[in-house]
Amino acid sequence: MSLSFLVLFLELALIKWTGDNVFHLSFFSNFVLLGSFLGIGIGFLRAHRPRSLFKFAPVALAVLVAFIRFFPVKIEGSGGNLIFFSNFARETGPPRELTLTVIFVAVAVVMALVAEGLARAFAKFEPLEAYRLDLVGSVAGILAFSALAFLRAPSLAWGAVAVVLLLGLDVAQSRGAAVRLLQLAALVSIIVLLATETFTAGLSWSPYYKIERHGGVIYVNGVFHQTNVPSSTNPTYSALYDHLPTSGPGRVLVIGAGGGNDVAVALARGATEVDAVEIDPRLQEIGAESHPDHPYQDPRVRVHINDGRAFLEQTSRRWDLILFALPDSLVLVPGQSTVRLESYLFTKQAIEAAKAHLSPHGFFSMYNYYREDWLVDRLGRTLDEVFRSRPCIDRTAVHKFALFVAAQSSSDLSCTLPQHPLFLSTTSLWHSHTGRAPAPATDDHPFPYLRTPSLPSLYVVTIALVLAASLLFVRVFGGSLRGMRSYTDLFFMGVAFLLLETKNVVQFALLFGTTWFVNALVFLGILLTVLLAVEISRLVAFRKPAWLYLALLGSIAVAWAVPQSSVLGLPLVARFLAATALAFAPIFIANLVFTQRFRDVGSSTTAFGANLLGAMVGGLLEYSALLVGYRALLIVVAGAYGAAFFFGRSHFPGAGAIASRA
Repeated sequence: MSLSFLVLFLELALIKWTGDNVFHLSFFSNFVLLGSFLGIGIGFLRAHRPRSLFKFAPVALAVLVAFIRFFPVKIEGSGGNLIFFSNFARETGPPRELTLTVIFVAVAVVMALVAEGLARAFAKFEPLEAYRLDLVGSVAGILAFSALAFLRAPSLAWGAVAVVLLLGLDVAQSRGAAVRLLQLAALVSIIVLLATETFTAGLSWSPYYKIERHGGVIYVNGVFHQTNVPSSTNPTYSALYDHLPTSGPGRVLVIGAGGGNDVAVALARGATEVDAVEIDPRLQEIGAESHPDHPYQDPRVRVHINDGRAFLEQTSRRWDLILFALPDSLVLVPGQSTVRLESYLFTKQAIEAAKAHLSPHGFFSMYNYYREDWLVDRLGRTLDEVFRSRPCIDRTAVHKFALFVAAQSSSDLSCTLPQHPLFLSTTSLWHSHTGRAPAPATDDHPFPYLRTPSLPSLYVVTIALVLAASLLFVRVFGGSLRGMRSYTDLFFMGVAFLLLETKNVVQFALLFGTTWFVNALVFLGILLTVLLAVEISRLVAFRKPAWLYLALLGSIAVAWAVPQSSVLGLPLVARFLAATALAFAPIFIANLVFTQRFRDVGSSTTAFGANLLGAMVGGLLEYSALLVGYRALLIVVAGAYGAAFFFGRSHFPGAGAIASRA
């Protein structure tokens, strides 16, 4: 169990820490996940080799940590169909292609060495018992990592957990003074490297970011994020209120409150009360500690640490002004490759939810440095369709800043304002600058920064390289693929399960928020559901697995048939029960199928390795959501389980006897 704890804990820690230090990985966290699956799969395939390489895991981990500490990447970039936001263009470290390649290979090597130790222990037990112990250790691993996230622990804490486990599991069992000395040197170097980072002046951590403070300027994951400034010297944040009645904004909701700039301006312009929603607790704390106007100390302000979309869906309050205030994150939903923390704020359904919470004469506003004209057009078209009238738009020449204002009643909206030195021209009604504006993003296709449903070339190249590297790694380090042929069904089960897991992570992010806590609960729920299936399979043998496949496909069909909007509209408790049933029923039945098959495999390590490699392929296939949306992923899931049924029929109870009689 200690080894499975280490594997899952280390995987989660690497995803978080590498993304905090290498800006590319903030948007490609799935890249590290894929490297982890590849490495774990190779580790299990190597378990039958006479010589164990587990003892070199500390050295490989030290090399990875050293590379990232000495060559961190800080970057700003943009493109026509894939946008990264930042206010300043700067890049440090090696070229992106080299950095991503080194990290992918290094993560795969680290996880392969650690997983080999797990696999050798795995082989000592009966398959189902080994799988059960692995799940128990994994549950403990995710609980430990979640506890550290709750405590906002620095990288040194994550490293210390890994070092202590490696010290107990590896060094104590090693033979040979030279190897032991090398291991100890590697473990000490890990602690030293992470300690120098942890104790850097002005550095702190949140569940989402590594945060650096340089005076009043705040960087997250190496990218400029915000500066807390007095409301009296903040024309960008104040321009909105020139569109509102002179009587003041009344009740205000600020989503993306951050350090408090928008809250301070709302108070200065006469707001009677302000609800400030911010997903990152540390950014809000920094604002409370250091903002020159001290907005969070004002009794008119209520602070909510929550996801903005979730807050809208969970409240019945109404406001006179709802403001989406620069809510662009620099990180993805953990464990999901393409959805950013704020993605569900910019869908058509999210704007409809905001409109539903406006008073009869209320206003809605959003602003950002949008970079691309087509993105401005997409958001303008979204507001036009939801409010059934074109919004006002103010634009600047600097960094392509754009401010939208829409009104519950179009007669309340005035776009005629005096010339302002900040803006290009007098304020006007929005009209498309790019011909036909792109269609609004939706809850099923929550990719506002993707101009058209497509696979950007960067993803295509990355997927191709990952597949090529994976085949090479498996062949060189895992041996012949021939031994996995009898476990082709388990490979497809891995493909389907990863896609099913992704669909559920995304669904819960929409229904309950993209917070780290919701994400941790989903992964914990998945592991506990799998563990329940294992416990049942230890007691019951299903004589007709075909019926399980039929039930599985039926549960997937139900999940596909029930629209997310119908679940989202339910009260919170009913929503939770419905979401749990729809999400976890297929997972439970799928793992009954898996465990019934896995209990009788000839080589548990090879079988489990094939399953893990299938999960890696599933991780690549989840990018297809960029093309077809998340609901359609269930069709791919059903197809993968259909392939598992086709290739696994010969292993059903009695299949051998039937074949011999034939």
